[in-house]
Amino acid sequence: MENRITGIHHITAIAGNAKRNFDFYTKVLGLRLVKKTVNFDDPGTYHFYFGDETGTPGTILTFFPWEGIQQGKTGTGMATDIGYSVPGKSLDFWKERFKKYNVKVTDTGKRFGEDYISFEDPDGLSLTLIVPASADDRKPWETSEVKADAATRGFHSITLKLRKVEATASVLTNIFGYTLQGKEGNRYRYVTDAVPNASVVDLIEAPDEAPAINAGGTIHHVAFRVKDEATQMAFREKVVKHGLSITPKIDRNYFFSLYFREPGGVLFEIATDNPGFAVDEPVNELGKNLKLPQQYESHRAKIEQVLPVLN
Repeated sequence: MENRITGIHHITAIAGNAKRNFDFYTKVLGLRLVKKTVNFDDPGTYHFYFGDETGTPGTILTFFPWEGIQQGKTGTGMATDIGYSVPGKSLDFWKERFKKYNVKVTDTGKRFGEDYISFEDPDGLSLTLIVPASADDRKPWETSEVKADAATRGFHSITLKLRKVEATASVLTNIFGYTLQGKEGNRYRYVTDAVPNASVVDLIEAPDEAPAINAGGTIHHVAFRVKDEATQMAFREKVVKHGLSITPKIDRNYFFSLYFREPGGVLFEIATDNPGFAVDEPVNELGKNLKLPQQYESHRAKIEQVLPVLN
């Protein structure tokens, strides 16, 4: 893999109830809980990672489920919709499934020639299932109810809502190597050819919309993928040269992270593929046990007492 940004690594959002969040993503959407840990800055709160069998970058949706947090509000300066790739002819299955589980469908149609269905999770987070123009050959995680002919393959895209798109587009093109693929109305589609999947960023220009409020049911940040730390630090230099402030490298146990806020207000992360989610438990046990960062291991009993029961 080249020394490039290779699409989306993970997306992190905020939920208001851990059990409800866990049930929706594992049972209704059929994702695998790849890692059950805690928020590094708030160890009394879970940090869930949902994805495919191994937590492959480009499939990982993570949540901070803060119990009882106020409802957020989408608006400018925020990532506002998560696009998942699904197989052709699977949307009818999902429509019926959403009806069965009382999932709110917000829109259906065709965008850039691709059929889609948009819906909300129990916290009001916006997600979209998209049949990509080119078949997605990533191996899905299957459950007893969601089989391979319908299961999500991982991310298709992320949508950002901005007052103006130019400065954000400059980050995507001049730093991350994306190119403008097309425009539909006030939606601008940027794509990287570094990877075939999880490669799309849509920018929506909404100059009259109010700024977002980041709380329950909203996206906290979007992480872009690099193969290793050397590549990551090279991109850090590019961000600095672009005139933006960026954090030092932070060890997140399963990847290394850099964070910066792009000019439109969205929090971006650059995350490494290494070391991966099997670094502290075998693949067949991923997500089964509470994994704590080393600094909290001595407080395990106390932490386990305050975390919500998932059953």
